[in-house]
Amino acid sequence: MNSIINLIGDVLGWLMYFSYNFLQDYFWAILFFTFLTKIVLFPVSLMVQKNSIKMVKMQPEINFIKAKYFGNSEKISEEQYELYKREHYQPLADLIPLILQLILLMGVINVINDPAKHIFRSGAGTLDTMAWGMDLSSIPIETGGITFIIPLIAALSAWFMCFIQNHINVLQSEQSKINQYGTMVLSIGLSLYLGFFVKTGVGIYWTCSNLLSVTQLYLLNILMNPKKYIDYDALEKSRKELAESSAFYKSSSKKLFEKDPYRKQEKADYRRFFKDYEMQIVFYSEKNGFYKYFQNIIEYLLEKTDVVINYVTSDPEDKVFEMASDRFRPFYIGEHKLIVLMMKVEADIVVMTTPDLENFHIKRSLVRKDNEYIYVPHDVNSPNLTFHKDALDHFDTIFSSGFLCTEEIRKREEIYHLPEKNIVPWGSGVIDNMIQAYEKMEKRQKTAKEILIAPSWQKDNILSSCIEEILDILDGKGYKIIVRPHPQFVRHEAGRLEQLRQKYHMDSREDMELQTDFSSNNTVYEADLVITDWSSIAFEYSFATLKPSLFINTPMKVMNEDYKELGITPIDVELRSAIGKSVDLENLKELPDVVHELLSSNQFSRESLKAIREKYIYNIGSSSQAGGDYIIERLRYFEKKHEEEED
Repeated sequence: MNSIINLIGDVLGWLMYFSYNFLQDYFWAILFFTFLTKIVLFPVSLMVQKNSIKMVKMQPEINFIKAKYFGNSEKISEEQYELYKREHYQPLADLIPLILQLILLMGVINVINDPAKHIFRSGAGTLDTMAWGMDLSSIPIETGGITFIIPLIAALSAWFMCFIQNHINVLQSEQSKINQYGTMVLSIGLSLYLGFFVKTGVGIYWTCSNLLSVTQLYLLNILMNPKKYIDYDALEKSRKELAESSAFYKSSSKKLFEKDPYRKQEKADYRRFFKDYEMQIVFYSEKNGFYKYFQNIIEYLLEKTDVVINYVTSDPEDKVFEMASDRFRPFYIGEHKLIVLMMKVEADIVVMTTPDLENFHIKRSLVRKDNEYIYVPHDVNSPNLTFHKDALDHFDTIFSSGFLCTEEIRKREEIYHLPEKNIVPWGSGVIDNMIQAYEKMEKRQKTAKEILIAPSWQKDNILSSCIEEILDILDGKGYKIIVRPHPQFVRHEAGRLEQLRQKYHMDSREDMELQTDFSSNNTVYEADLVITDWSSIAFEYSFATLKPSLFINTPMKVMNEDYKELGITPIDVELRSAIGKSVDLENLKELPDVVHELLSSNQFSRESLKAIREKYIYNIGSSSQAGGDYIIERLRYFEKKHEEEED
């Protein structure tokens, strides 16, 4: 370390040598030396200014991401990472000046500790270090007297620099007050330290450096004015949305925290979970409503075996607690305790619908290496398109919805030389249940064909991009139109929905309705046609009811930018032309003709859609048996293995 500091000191020594020989005064040489270091580093400062502008330019989108996923730090980090990658933003670039400044500081201390060595390179010499009645080679804490003014001036210069930065620095001015004042306190503290405990000449260098930083900041803003690049109206709008989400989340969190039984329940359930070290199978659910993805499998296991189902949920209000029995044991474990629980789990089999095992907070067990992790999908969408490219790499077994899913997994294993996973031709429990519910549902007589508009909750969805144009085009064409937004859109865009309701007088007419009650799926089943963008509701609807879907080609959400490397068309894309038709945003005027064709063409008859369903989805009507039989076989394997180990 000392050799590095000496090397930096030798390099900076040449600047000091030049400065002193030019001015022949040690005090003015220090000031000129500081000025030269700012010139040398100016290109770096300009680069950082560009990077800072890029950051603030992205800030509205960052705020919208934080508002949309408030409280979900993993999802926010994931979305921000994708945004940074898209915009080629380097978060660490803003640390470069600080790092360089600290490197310079070490070098300056080295130079000023022995200035004669650097100034009189050709031989010995006498250096006059007195200025303004002070010895610039003295240390104020030891010398006292007039030198005490140096730490105070250094601290004042640090305060002034931070004050200006907080007002005109393009990035610093957008930071929170806590960050701004934290930086100010740190800078003042460092300045006081340098002023008191290091030679007086270093304190003068630091003071001059702070003041020159202010001048440099004004110059940078002249050369690259942030107002030319940043949409401050969008920034203000995003701040308001983030503030609303923050208030909503804090209110919800406060209510949740006030319900003390949740915390007590979590502690009790955590202890209860680890009392049974011989549990065979654990299901993990992120929140209420996810039970439907496991329902058929669990019911099959309860019917065909005597195994105890251990069901871990991170939602304290999950409806599964109403189902508790001797053989179905729900546990509430919040996300923080879940991290530890998952690393300590000893069950033979762990079943999850959460991808990215090992990639984020959920890890494989550390206490057992041979247990089996099974992934059960939410829907029939392409994992290669809608997940991170390595989202399923750390599972042992994948329950596959159809042949395209299987092909994607096998192709990825081939390309990246991954261990071969167990792939179970499974299907979709959700679609099986929807088919059954639709067949049992009493069909009502309708006076007009019903069109359900059910968008996704991704960026640029139908409600965010083209809903009014769609309603204007279809209004008065003899259809009943039902707009059913995604629950997250209802939460975050209540004002937008109210404007829509009022503009089209939806409360006072029979042929148009805005539906925000999601307690029943009857609206989905009863619709004659679904219009969506990239939502999986289209596949569930068409395969359950055997009716067509209409897709609006909004920008496709791609989680894996390299999805094309497998050479397999994602089912999300392939099925759009198989179960319905797509319309581009610029061709929305064609909607009436396309709607009429979908409702009347034999191409989308029940028989044709049924054939497509059978082709693309495994085990229609019997996914519970396919998944359940596999798990039963594996439980028997582990049981036999344990018996052999005991012997």
